[in-house]
Amino acid sequence: MTDLGKMCYYPGIKVEQNSDGIFISQQSYIKKVLDQFGMWNCHPVATPLSPGVKLCKAGNGVPVDPSLYRSLVGSLRYISYTRPDILFAVGLVCRAPMEDHFNVCKRILRYLKGTLSYGLWYSFFSSSEFTLTGFSDSDWGGDFDSRKSTTSFLFCLGETSFTWVSKFQPIVPVSSSEAEYVAITSCVSHGLRLR
Repeated sequence: MTDLGKMCYYPGIKVEQNSDGIFISQQSYIKKVLDQFGMWNCHPVATPLSPGVKLCKAGNGVPVDPSLYRSLVGSLRYISYTRPDILFAVGLVCRAPMEDHFNVCKRILRYLKGTLSYGLWYSFFSSSEFTLTGFSDSDWGGDFDSRKSTTSFLFCLGETSFTWVSKFQPIVPVSSSEAEYVAITSCVSHGLRLR
């Protein structure tokens, strides 16, 4: 076995290491995806989703090429490994290959075009800064098809995000308070496993 030194590249992920920490990003992979789907010359937007977007499985448009759609969604899911800011939007478009879902995918690409340099920074810190912090949120009945809510949470170790989740809740809550309670319970459960 040969020591090749510090890791600097993993398929689609650039790893930059220095004395302060590690920065991982997918800038070159995002450029490739933008070019592959003809979005390189698009105008960037500030958010991955338009405010108030709601999608359902039936969709409000015509079906798109399923193979092209699966390829695009798969690429977006891979990008979400280093970009928790697009995770909810990507989860929303994974449901059906319809035209309105495809348009949301294109908006995510437009957002990525404007945020190419974003990534995750893992700083080296002393043991005194070793604190686990969790954040959670949920929507209430956000899915038109099942009326299920979405739970999202993120955990940081010090100042570094290292695990995040966005998924449907296992039940259909009857109030926004219950949806938040389910989200917090899921977040705390995950946090206890991390300790």
